[in-house]
Amino acid sequence: MRDALKKIATPENIWAVLLFLIVVTLIIFTTDSSPIWIYQGF
Repeated sequence: MRDALKKIATPENIWAVLLFLIVVTLIIFTTDSSPIWIYQGF
């Protein structure tokens, strides 16, 4: 089990997960105000 965790928790994977979480939170926060900037073009 610990060997599997060591394979999973490489620095590259940690950075990938952090970037993924940042992108997801940005999408969630920007979709709250999405109707404003979607309908601005019309």
